[in-house]
Amino acid sequence: MSALVILLIVLGVLILIVLVGGLIAIRRRDRSLGDAYVEHVAAADRALEEARAQDKGWDRGVLEETARRAVSERRPGWRYDALHLVLVDDRPGVAQDRAELVAVGGGEEVRVTLARHDAGWVAEKVE
Repeated sequence: MSALVILLIVLGVLILIVLVGGLIAIRRRDRSLGDAYVEHVAAADRALEEARAQDKGWDRGVLEETARRAVSERRPGWRYDALHLVLVDDRPGVAQDRAELVAVGGGEEVRVTLARHDAGWVAEKVE
């Protein structure tokens, strides 16, 4: 065998070892962090969406009040612990803007989709 073939074989084996080692390390990390990792990612996503909403001049208080009204109309008497802004869809113009908030309480989630019109925010969908 030539030196080039031996070098390519050794290089291939080294790449395979690195890939397998990386997969093992990722699985160990996922097991050790458990659900905390998913919660940290979700919290970061919520914070990012909230920052985008503030930067675009959207009023968080108005969004929350519109979502609260929609939830109380659709699910009267249902109590929730938190209301999270999870999506901001800011398109050119006002008429196509969308926001999604999630009310969480009692082991349930209610997703509220808001649409922005010239007159203000309205609840488009409550799931």
